[in-house]
Amino acid sequence: MKSPLSRFTFHVSFGLLLLLMPLIAKAQQITVGSKRFTESYVLGEIAKKLLENAGFDVEHKQGMGGTIIVWEALKNGDIDMYPDYTGTIQETILKSKDNLTSKQMRGALAKYGISITDELGFNNTYAIAMRRQTAENLNLRKISDLKNHPELRAGLTHEFINRKDGWEPLSRYYDLQLTPRGMEHALAYTAMNSGEIDLMDAYSTDAKLAEYDLTVLADDQNFFPKYNAVFLYRLDAAPQAIEAIRNLEGTIDEGRMIRLNAEAERTKDYTLASLLYFEEQSENTEAQIESTSLQIKWGAIARWTGEHLTLVGISMLFAIAIGIPLGIRASRPGVFGQLILGLIGIIQTIPSMALLALFIPLLGIGIKNAVVAIFLYSLLPIVRNTAAGLQNISTPIRESAAALGLEPSAQLTKVCLPMASRTILAGIKTSTVINIGNATMAGLIGAGGYGEPILSGINLNHHGTILHGAIPAALLALLAQFLFDFLDRVIIPRGLRLEDKGQGR
Repeated sequence: MKSPLSRFTFHVSFGLLLLLMPLIAKAQQITVGSKRFTESYVLGEIAKKLLENAGFDVEHKQGMGGTIIVWEALKNGDIDMYPDYTGTIQETILKSKDNLTSKQMRGALAKYGISITDELGFNNTYAIAMRRQTAENLNLRKISDLKNHPELRAGLTHEFINRKDGWEPLSRYYDLQLTPRGMEHALAYTAMNSGEIDLMDAYSTDAKLAEYDLTVLADDQNFFPKYNAVFLYRLDAAPQAIEAIRNLEGTIDEGRMIRLNAEAERTKDYTLASLLYFEEQSENTEAQIESTSLQIKWGAIARWTGEHLTLVGISMLFAIAIGIPLGIRASRPGVFGQLILGLIGIIQTIPSMALLALFIPLLGIGIKNAVVAIFLYSLLPIVRNTAAGLQNISTPIRESAAALGLEPSAQLTKVCLPMASRTILAGIKTSTVINIGNATMAGLIGAGGYGEPILSGINLNHHGTILHGAIPAALLALLAQFLFDFLDRVIIPRGLRLEDKGQGR
């Protein structure tokens, strides 16, 4: 028979094991991030495969946005690693004016708990690209030649316009007088192909350069630094994961990276393109992947739907719970009510990317950040309609409620809110439909939902992939519309509905 001490020791040990199991499981989970362009997606998929081969449970948060988002996510521990470039690390992350060696970069990054691998083997520098025919007609071969052509239309990515190694210092360096327009990288290729812009920023390993027959202007005064590809990773990541990702060092040259990017553009599938790196893609493998692609898409659509409903549902619950009380307060005369409406209106003017980026240091990436941002964008219709519905209640009705001896709180709940219920419900309906559309921005920070295929499709210039997110989002909005029309009949007092019908005659 076991002694009481041995039984106690067993129970304590078993309890500690149960407590430690989530931590043990978490140690085997690795999250890889990537930016919102083809090469970063492909490198992220290659890293995912390497880590899975090493025995890790891997999540790849695809297309999280620009440098600031993935860098903050890495610092906060929301992701464990992501691919980047030495020029970006030097100029944008470390903000150094000096050319740093890998050793110096590691020393500077160490204070953030971050390090980098050695170079993967290719330099993906920034480039200024034009249609080959246009460049030949104007005899443009190098960036300095643009000085004599201020009439050219430039379409540049927003990040490149604002980078310290981007357009503004480049234009000063070469004394250029062009005024660029900011646009998404993938869309700039489409605009270039249709003749809407004359030049754009590109990456030297872009497969689309050949696809669209573009020529790269020579950086004749050596403005751009080297952009050697590396992986940034957290120093507290599992040592086996770091060892696995370091297997990429020196294994991808420019030609190979261009082929991988081209395969992603051809197949519209980053995972399939990443298989080329491992030289595992045979005709049978490709046929098998293509034959099951429809099942994969349906499974992905189900996952995106669940994620999108979660984002919309949670954010709308908070929006209703907070928006209606704020609307009640805003309906009362005075400066405070106007201040509420003004502040909520200002929130609507903040770009979604900026709002998500601002919340990353506090909330990290993922569902928490996305829910808070979507919730804030959902407030205005609810608050405004609640305030308007209460303000439009006629004075005789208010006086009658007071004459019946009802307390102010009872006047609000038994008379005013029911009278304003149809206007309030209309605000909630409007907010929900808008919310369904706004929730697609969650894809920018790896929170999933229908934004994931939409962003991926935009990057691949593949309408089918975009529609995998856009059509379900539209159907969900229509479903919400029908649901609220039903609730209008169930919730709204019959007398108010009859009154509205009478007024419509």
